[in-house]
Amino acid sequence: MKEENIMTAAVTVGRLRCNYLRNPLGVETSNPRLSWVMFSKERGQRQTGFRILVASSKELLDKDTGDIWDSGVINSEQSIHVLYRGKRLGSRQRCYWKVKVWDKDGKASPWSETAYWEMGLLKQSDWLGQWIGAPHDGGTDPSPAPLFRCAVTFDKEVVSARAYICGLGYYELYINGRKIGNEVLTPAFTRYDERVLYNTYDVTDAFTLGENVIGVILGNGWYNCFTKEVWNFEQAPWRDRPKLMLQIMVRFNDGSESVIVTDRKWRVSTGPIVFDGLRNGEFYDARLEKPGWNDKGYDDRGWGYAVVVPGPGGVLKSQQMTPIRVTRTIVPESVKEVKPGVFVYDLGQNISGWAQIKVSGPPGTAITLKYAEKLKDDGDIDTSNIEGAVKSGEFQTDKYILKGGEMEIWEPRFTYHGFQYIQVTGFPGKPTLDSVRGRVVHTDFETRGGFECSNELLNSIQHAARWATLSNYMGIPTDCPHREKNGWTGDAQLSAEQVLINFDPMTAYEKWMLDFKDVQRKSGQLPGIVPTGGWGYNWGSGPAWDSAIILIPWYIYLYCGDKTILEDMYPNMKKYVDFMSTMATDDILEFGLGDWCPPTGGPADHKCPVKVTSTAYYYVNAVILAKIANIIGEKGDAEKYAQLAERIRNAFRREFFNPDTGQVISDSQTSLSCALYQGLVDDDEKDKVLALLVEQVEKTDRHIDCGILGAKYIMNVLTDLGRVDLAYDMATQITFPGWGYWIAQGATTLWETWLGDASRNHHMFSDISAWFYKGLAGINPDPEAPGFKNIVFKPNPVGDLKWVSAWHESMYGRISCSWAVEEDRFVLEVSIPPNSTSTVYIPASDPDSIKENGQPLANHRYIQIKEYRNGRGILLLASGEYRFTSNI
Repeated sequence: MKEENIMTAAVTVGRLRCNYLRNPLGVETSNPRLSWVMFSKERGQRQTGFRILVASSKELLDKDTGDIWDSGVINSEQSIHVLYRGKRLGSRQRCYWKVKVWDKDGKASPWSETAYWEMGLLKQSDWLGQWIGAPHDGGTDPSPAPLFRCAVTFDKEVVSARAYICGLGYYELYINGRKIGNEVLTPAFTRYDERVLYNTYDVTDAFTLGENVIGVILGNGWYNCFTKEVWNFEQAPWRDRPKLMLQIMVRFNDGSESVIVTDRKWRVSTGPIVFDGLRNGEFYDARLEKPGWNDKGYDDRGWGYAVVVPGPGGVLKSQQMTPIRVTRTIVPESVKEVKPGVFVYDLGQNISGWAQIKVSGPPGTAITLKYAEKLKDDGDIDTSNIEGAVKSGEFQTDKYILKGGEMEIWEPRFTYHGFQYIQVTGFPGKPTLDSVRGRVVHTDFETRGGFECSNELLNSIQHAARWATLSNYMGIPTDCPHREKNGWTGDAQLSAEQVLINFDPMTAYEKWMLDFKDVQRKSGQLPGIVPTGGWGYNWGSGPAWDSAIILIPWYIYLYCGDKTILEDMYPNMKKYVDFMSTMATDDILEFGLGDWCPPTGGPADHKCPVKVTSTAYYYVNAVILAKIANIIGEKGDAEKYAQLAERIRNAFRREFFNPDTGQVISDSQTSLSCALYQGLVDDDEKDKVLALLVEQVEKTDRHIDCGILGAKYIMNVLTDLGRVDLAYDMATQITFPGWGYWIAQGATTLWETWLGDASRNHHMFSDISAWFYKGLAGINPDPEAPGFKNIVFKPNPVGDLKWVSAWHESMYGRISCSWAVEEDRFVLEVSIPPNSTSTVYIPASDPDSIKENGQPLANHRYIQIKEYRNGRGILLLASGEYRFTSNI
């Protein structure tokens, strides 16, 4: 392959990404990862080479000059996570890049469109300003949200301007009266005494000749979480009043530069947000508004001056993740006056976010909004299932005091709630459906997958899983959006596979893994919630929770093909496995929460002993760590942890397993499926264990009898071992307990408990969504070719399902798999993106009945017949679209 090859390939290149992001600002990695997607309608297309150009200007790039990096022609199929290997990059440097590829025939594609990334402030010394706050008399009790203001004058045209800002706990930035960015609740939560995040904005268009005004509002957020609650965030070592660091770098048309920084010259005052508490709500007195405070021409002579304050202690790092946004607005389905003056709105969907109100009335009229996810018998809201953990202040309550006059529209800024129902009191007159809207707020993940089928119950469960997931990502993966808002690690690791196939959480997970680094003790010990203010290290969450530090990076590797996170997290993974070894007795671990939230009894009243699931996770962590060590070239560690895994496996089998009978201690659904799922049963023993598991499932009339751990194990185990019929029946039960039972009770998100007596917006049972893709549609990653470089299609026609359709936008492009049963004929349509391949398992009663587009498979150019086994024809496919039929 040569650069001078001018034959044009039948491929194009697009979807250029840097560190998973489209044209990111504030990049801090010295070797950014560059990825792209090939597009072609031809079968069998793949990349055989690429060339990347990186330039300091678009003009140079347009001339095919890479003055920062010209990779030359690289003979490689790699099109994802290609490490930048050019010149050393400096702070604020913008890099323009493009790529061309060579196809299977050695023909070159056209150049891609131009993309770019821009470096952030790479050294702490690049920050020229000071941390500032509002004057106060001491203490950290809540005060009104401070307003900060600075006026500057420009006599030259601005050609480039970047704002670098960290406002703790949350901020809103304005320039000349215009809000900058569409993010809310930013920056994302971290352990502030270790690491604080700043955001970067291109604010070139915000400035004009003459006077310019910068304004900032600060909220308390997690930084000054003063509410007394179970997890002691009010005692967090970082806790302090809101503070601000801002730096705006301006370049003018004559080439000169100016910098605007926070210092004691900034003016400060209070505004209409008289109270904001993340766990309580927000109180807003519109009579205290200062119209025009963040714009030109405002008289701020009555304002005080900011004070220089100590920083939060943590290092300033760029927030390189998808932000939190208002993603949609919901019109209520109904409003009812349940008591005189008490109105309850029903959104018809459980969400995270807040209400927006539209009202006019006399000045001083006070409206109170309270939020809940269920109702009492009389139709009023009921918060009894979610309010117990907050020990001070009001719970999920916003208040608005009218200024009077024309129509007023208001919504909170610095809090959020979990709810389906909104109680409104104090409203002047009678509110209508037009008076209230539900504002949906969460980390704004791009949708990367979709599933639907002929069974509407399963579609409803998928809907509930997606909404529960989105409701519970707020810069960190939370357990619930109301009672706790905490980053429970067990919930997150159990749902990670479905999150990775439904959405694009990669940058959010990368950020969260850094949070793990910040909270991990030298011993390797981890808390049950991440970040934490100090709570949770000795609460006993155990390996099933802590394993998020290993499993989530591993899942990112499987689903995205990215080994960078394995390299970055490897020292911390080792520390954690070594910590577990210090806690083990004869290679058995007995601490942890175990199979949390089973159908009967309390959350921890499970039928599977904790030591079974904890030891199994200990084993799996050692196995995966050994694999990771091999992948990143740590061969000595690979052998060490493989030996540890073998010791743990032997101990598990000795203590808990009878190979002659297949029994696992307690013989519960969870213990049996755990041993199978985690690889603790030999191949020739699986039938015995499966038979006992089937017996347990039949005893419960094909209902699930597991908590959150077993719920993940059992669906996958039954499917993998040929009893997808049982898994399907468990998934479609509408009587207690089961996912379908929740839907039958009106659920629009997944619940915390099978009974529904606690949170009704939890994602920890959401792995069933991954099962829809893997177990029903049949889209699976291949550990031997991760990132869907090779796709394993293994569809499972089952029960009364007439058809299934699913897709996933992989790093290589769109994967799709749809199947239908037409009497005794099976129809399968699959799409494999260029530069990927596939192994497909086609159900068939007779291998000769398998046809592609009506033609026999023999001598097919892009299909290789591998074998026929267990009622399936196994084929190897090149990229492209295929339509198979078979007799079943």
